Amino acid sequence: MTEPQTMTGGRLLVDCLIAQGCDRIFTVPGESFLAVLDALHDSPEIDTVVCRQEGGAAFMACADGTMTGKPGVCFVTRGPGATNASIGVHVAMQDSQPMILFIGDVDRGMRDREGFQEVDFQAMFAPLCKWAARIDDPARIPEYIARAWSTAISGRPGPVVLALPEDMLLEAVSGQTPRPAVTRPAQAVCPDALAAAIDLIGDAAAPVAIIGGAGWNAKARAHFTRFAEKIGLPVAGAFRRQDAIANSSKVWAGNLGYGPNPKLVERIKLADVVLVVGARLGEATTDGYTLITPDHPGQTLIHIHPDPEELGRVYRPDLAICADMAEFAEAAALWCDDVIPFDAGEQAHAEWLEWTTAKPADFPLDMAACVTAMRAALPDDSFICNGAGNFSGWWHRYWHYNGFPCQLAPTSGAMGYGVPAAVAAARRFPDRTVVALAGDGDFLMNGQELATAVQYGCDLLVVLVDNGAYGTIRMHQEREFPERVSATTLANPDFAALARAYGGWAERVETTAQFTAALAEAQARKGLRLLHLVIDVEQLSAGGATVSGLRAKARS
Repeated sequence: MTEPQTMTGGRLLVDCLIAQGCDRIFTVPGESFLAVLDALHDSPEIDTVVCRQEGGAAFMACADGTMTGKPGVCFVTRGPGATNASIGVHVAMQDSQPMILFIGDVDRGMRDREGFQEVDFQAMFAPLCKWAARIDDPARIPEYIARAWSTAISGRPGPVVLALPEDMLLEAVSGQTPRPAVTRPAQAVCPDALAAAIDLIGDAAAPVAIIGGAGWNAKARAHFTRFAEKIGLPVAGAFRRQDAIANSSKVWAGNLGYGPNPKLVERIKLADVVLVVGARLGEATTDGYTLITPDHPGQTLIHIHPDPEELGRVYRPDLAICADMAEFAEAAALWCDDVIPFDAGEQAHAEWLEWTTAKPADFPLDMAACVTAMRAALPDDSFICNGAGNFSGWWHRYWHYNGFPCQLAPTSGAMGYGVPAAVAAARRFPDRTVVALAGDGDFLMNGQELATAVQYGCDLLVVLVDNGAYGTIRMHQEREFPERVSATTLANPDFAALARAYGGWAERVETTAQFTAALAEAQARKGLRLLHLVIDVEQLSAGGATVSGLRAKARS
C-alpha cells in the first residue's frame, strides 16, 4: 500500500493555489511564511513577483484580478506588512476586484499576547473584505483555499483575507490533496424578468444605460455592445469603467464620475428609463447620489447585478434582476428584436466625440493636446493605468478606451495605484503597450515599484504630471477657502533623474512640442521610460478649472 504523501502546510497551500489556476503571486517576503516561499522555489507554475512595499504588491494583485477575472494573489507578513497591504484590500472591495491576501501570522501558541507584530486580522479586515479567516489546521488548507477562491469570484467579486500562523505552515500533514478548480457560477437571467426589462426599454421615450463593474468581462462587453447598438441605446460608463464597451461604438455616450460631459449629465437627468448593468451606482458615478437619487422620482430604474445583497441596498429598483453580466447581455441581445431602434445612441455618441475633441489652450504644456497626441501615436488597445488626482481627468476626458481590458484605475480614488497596476499589466500582457499615469503627489506613494518594473524587464511608459501640488485638494481649497493655500504645496525631486537612477530612460517636458518629440523617442525604446511633464498649478483640471478662475468666482 502506498503511504500517504507527507508535506508541510506551506507546500500544501502552494499546491492548492496551483490547482485553482494561480499562475502569479505578488509579495514582499517575510519570515512568517518562509514555508510558502520554500514551496514556491520548486513551483515553476507560479511566477513570484517580488515587490518593494506591501501596498504596491496589493495594488498589483488588485489589477491582476481585474485583468484575469481570477483572484489576484498577494502574500505579506504580519503587522506592518498587513497594514501596508490593507489599502489594496479596500480598493479591491470598492472596485469589485477578485483578490486573496495571505498574511503570515504569529504561531498559534502565541496568540492574544500581543506578540511580535501581532494583529487580530479577522477583526481588522472583516469590514474591508468579503471574508476574513485564519487557517489553524493544515489539514483544512484545501477547504479554505477553495472557499477563498470561490468567495472572491462569486457574486460581486471582491477580496478575501487569510491569516497563516507560521507554525501551521511548518507543520507536517499527510493524506491531503488540493480540491478541484473553482469557476465563477453562471447566473442565468430569469426569462420573465428579461421580458419585462425589454418591454420597459422598448416603451421608453428616452432610455439610457449605465454599465461596468461586478464581474464585467469580454463576453459581457461583446453581447452588450450588440444589444445596445441594435436598439440605439445610449451607453454611459460608470466611474472608471470606460472600457466596458469600445468607445468607438456608435452608442458610446461617455463616462460618469468627476468632470463628465454636461450633455451626458443632462441626458441622464431627462431619461425616463435607466438601465444599470453591473454598476453599484456609487457616490462618484452619481455625483453624490444626486444625478440619480436613491428614489429616482419620475424615472424607472432597472438594476442588473450578480449580488442579490446589492440590489435594493441603496437604490430602489423598479425591476431588480440578479444575474451574471454576460448572461444578461447575451440574453438581451437575443430578445430585443422587437424593439424599435432609437436614434438617441448615435446622438449621444456625437456629443461625446465633440466633448473629447481638444480645444487650443493657452498653456506652454497643454495637457489636452498631449493626450490627443498620445491617442494618435499609441496603439488602440494600450493600457492606461492611473491612481488618483486631477491629472487623471485629462485621460478620462480625451483618451478613447477601445481595448479590453485597458483601463486600470481605482474607483475608490486611491493614490499610488498607477505604477503598480502598470507593472501587473506589463507582466500579464507583455506584448501590449502599457502606460502608467501619475501626478507628483500620487507617484511618490508607490514610485518605488519602478524598481520592480526594472527587475522584471517590464516595458512600461510612465507619464508623470508635476504641478508642485496636491492638485485635487488645491482645487477644492480654492473653491472653499480662496487664496488661503494650506498643506497642498509640494517640493519635488527631479523625477527624470530618479527614473534614470532606477535604470530607466527619462525626459523632462515643459512644452507641448517637447512632449510630442519625447513621446516619439520613448516609443522607440524598450524597458522603463518616464516623461516628466512640468505644468503650472494654474492648469488645475480637464474641466477647465484654474486657480485664478476659482478665486474670481469666489470673489463674485
